[in-house]
Amino acid sequence: MLYNTKNPHGGDIYAGKVLLDFSANTNPFGTPRAVQEAIAEALPRLHRYPDPYCRKLVAAIAERETVPEKYILCGNGAADLIYAYARAVHPQKAAMPAPTFSEYALGLLDCEISYYFLQESKDFALDSGILDFLRLEKPEVLFLCDPNNPTGRLADPKLIEAILECCRDLKIRLFLDECFLDLTKNGSSRKGFLSSYPELFLLKAFTKSYGMAGVRLGYGLSADSALLEAMSRSQQPWNISSLAQAAGIAALEQREFLQKCVETVEKERVFLSASLSGLGFRVIPSDTNYILFQARVGLADALREKGILIRNCDNYPGLCPGWYRIAVRLPEENQALIRAMQEV
Repeated sequence: MLYNTKNPHGGDIYAGKVLLDFSANTNPFGTPRAVQEAIAEALPRLHRYPDPYCRKLVAAIAERETVPEKYILCGNGAADLIYAYARAVHPQKAAMPAPTFSEYALGLLDCEISYYFLQESKDFALDSGILDFLRLEKPEVLFLCDPNNPTGRLADPKLIEAILECCRDLKIRLFLDECFLDLTKNGSSRKGFLSSYPELFLLKAFTKSYGMAGVRLGYGLSADSALLEAMSRSQQPWNISSLAQAAGIAALEQREFLQKCVETVEKERVFLSASLSGLGFRVIPSDTNYILFQARVGLADALREKGILIRNCDNYPGLCPGWYRIAVRLPEENQALIRAMQEV
């Protein structure tokens, strides 16, 4: 729980009346009914401790991802795994692009952080300059997000491979966040590189893809068993509830649900991007279910008065006040957002 600390993320619908939440970039269709039913069916077993090894869940993930079970470590959401990774590796120097997901930096205590600033003139796309940056900075670990948050940009697959080679040559660990990959049309996972690159750790989560933010469930993939053991030692034994384990197993079977979401996101993202541009805003091309754009300072506050939340991105390194991120929602919600923006 947060205590006397400002919430750095979106999704805080509890501080007042909220009619529409565009600040949290989760699946616009919410939680699949099959997942809700699996949670309900698990309720009679609440008096028992959950499986500390998540046996059935790990087996289901291994089958879905086509990786060995020994490559898998589950966590209480992606954030739990980010912090466990930081504690296990405990780097003195880390690197990451800017802007990117702020939780990476928050999890790195007593660590020097070097930022590779993405260029607005290139729509914040990751470029090959990061290779020279790594050779110069020589961090112990590099954090990347693909597609990147908050920009929504997928990296060039060849560049990711070049980064992997560079990290292997320089003995740099690579933490690659793929939590939004399932919500892209053309994204591809790097799980096929795990056995060849023990320096690689992949982060996955049920939060965004299956609308399970309130359940808290994520998992990491790595061929480095010593790393996964160290991460596990920093977690509490029963960090994955029996409800979350049941929900995860059910979610992994919802492939048609994901496909429906991707198709909707593709169509609605085009509408939102065109509408934002029509309002005179600077819009960054996105490959996933959220859009980064630049508008006047104070837009988030004005919309908040109408009961609409958008993500103010001025706390991201590399972004200044006036940058915002919105989730791609269902058609009627997206239309309501644009109407409200026109009014304010």
